[in-house]
Amino acid sequence: MLLFPAILSTVIVVSSTSVYWDGRVPQTMTEWDVDSSIGPYLTVVKGSEAASHYTTLLGTSSTPTPLWNTLISEQVISLTIDNSSIFVPGGSTPQNGFRRTDIIAQGNGSNSALDAIMEIGVSKFYFSVKDNEQLPLNYSHEYQIVFIEPSDGTHVFELQLGTPFSNPTAPTPAVDATFLKVRDHALNLMFETPFTSGQWHNFAVQIDWNNLTLQVFYSADDADLVAVTPVTSNPTASPGPAGQGDFHAALLKLPLVDPSESSAEQNDVVHYGIQEGTTEGLFFSGFFVQDISA
Repeated sequence: MLLFPAILSTVIVVSSTSVYWDGRVPQTMTEWDVDSSIGPYLTVVKGSEAASHYTTLLGTSSTPTPLWNTLISEQVISLTIDNSSIFVPGGSTPQNGFRRTDIIAQGNGSNSALDAIMEIGVSKFYFSVKDNEQLPLNYSHEYQIVFIEPSDGTHVFELQLGTPFSNPTAPTPAVDATFLKVRDHALNLMFETPFTSGQWHNFAVQIDWNNLTLQVFYSADDADLVAVTPVTSNPTASPGPAGQGDFHAALLKLPLVDPSESSAEQNDVVHYGIQEGTTEGLFFSGFFVQDISA
């Protein structure tokens, strides 16, 4: 497990004036808003059912991460996938290899315009994740659960769970399949920590968009966020607008290789492979982006 000495041990103070975008869902937000992509999230990356079938707001019935509860009253977001969770992008080929539900940061009805505002200088991306004990994951699969995705389909960074996809399929589950793993643009492992049940796992990823660096912060439940990596080069990421991308919270489950399929199909992770079709879920909270350039 990659654990670094605490580089920052002081409380991270976040002022409202420094927040580019706030995805901490207010208590006033409703199922209708989710279905209509009204509010902080675009909710079109999903299966054939209404968005609220997969993205549920839990109101006051569930307690969000305690890190920010003195600043804002937010709802926990439940993301689920089932066998209907096949996304068809722009009416093109269905992504039969994946099971996925994504919610994407947007501002004033636009995700791309928001990217250009919050992905400049130095910004910090906050998010908290908790397991859903009633809808467990299958750790033989890879799950991508938080990431920034430029138009080329890569990830500036990603938070990952499970066993990374490989062809042929490696022995599963992997030794660290139940660890939350932060990876850089080149998928190098930066930090991992056990995904202990019943706890909120809080992260912040600080990105210097000019110098192409990342730094990871982490805590559990109400503990203060501290740096768990040094500032680290992210050199394969693209500079400028080409390196900017949409900020996703997701439950994106990759397939296992189907040995009965052709070699080309086995390597087409988006459209082919084995999925069990079970209902699985995760809880999310504490999503926002802070400007720390000043």
